[in-house]
Amino acid sequence: MLAPKRLLTALALTLIGGTAQAADEVVVYSSRIDELIKPVFDLYTQKTGVQVKFITDKEAPLMQRIKAEGENATADLLLTVDAGNLWQAEQMGILQPFTSKVIDANIPLQYRAASHAWTGLSLRARTIAYSTARVKPSDLSTYEALADKQWEGRLCLRTAKKVYNQSLTATLIETHGAAKTEEIVKGWVNNLSTDVFSDDVAVLEAINAGQCDVGIVNTYYYGRLHKQKPDLPVKLFWPNQGDRGVHVNLSGIGLTKYAPHPEAAKALVEWMTSAEAQKIFADVNQEFPANPSVPPSAEVAAWGKFIADTLPVEVAGLRQAEAIRLMDRAGWN
Repeated sequence: MLAPKRLLTALALTLIGGTAQAADEVVVYSSRIDELIKPVFDLYTQKTGVQVKFITDKEAPLMQRIKAEGENATADLLLTVDAGNLWQAEQMGILQPFTSKVIDANIPLQYRAASHAWTGLSLRARTIAYSTARVKPSDLSTYEALADKQWEGRLCLRTAKKVYNQSLTATLIETHGAAKTEEIVKGWVNNLSTDVFSDDVAVLEAINAGQCDVGIVNTYYYGRLHKQKPDLPVKLFWPNQGDRGVHVNLSGIGLTKYAPHPEAAKALVEWMTSAEAQKIFADVNQEFPANPSVPPSAEVAAWGKFIADTLPVEVAGLRQAEAIRLMDRAGWN
């Protein structure tokens, strides 16, 4: 997150005395880490001459800022993680739909809003991580099976307050219905070896330390930790390969309702779905490109291929409130 002073400096660049922004720039409000998006924006500026200014903060404050600014908007685009957050932004009325043949050709339907209010840019799987010392891959099968007696006292989870777990639970509801999903989640809670963790890296470190044997994490967290610790005795397992597939979510972008430069912003979004930009997402972010014509980086490809869930990712938003209530009833804190 930007420190307050840095945030104010960034805002000063775009709002000087309330004057309009220059026509050759686009302003992005982003909840992504600076170093993950700056290479993409720098290349776009190099190619087009259009300056991309970005202001970084958590997604909730950014969405509230866009709403508060209203017609006096600073931001042209909102870039954030998880379809649940993008769906929330759409429901707040701070995004405007636009259609693009370029985006439609580059990004599969399941990774875009049906309303055309946002599109995915990069993908991450939320999958099972396991100890190579204490678990055989043949012991694992599905997310649902982690609720079985076999895993009692052996499971680690991140807090239910994080949208990533809310989205996973939302897709379980869509697949199994609320009653069955609540049974599964209660099984997970019963199998916890310790209290829930605040982030995915802590889950991976707990598996490494022997606090638990398995956990559920986003793939790029594993990638970052594995880069620091190449000998990490933890690997990824792709669950549900015989039925619905691995849960996949995304980072994505939407055009703000009162974007000062909508045409320039649309052009940037279209380019961000292109093979050229998608390769940067793949190489820098340790994520999977949303454009299926672009291969993942060699490091990500080494994790192996998998069948992904084909549910539209916006289900994560549609069922988010229901998922939160269910997780609370099941005792997932």
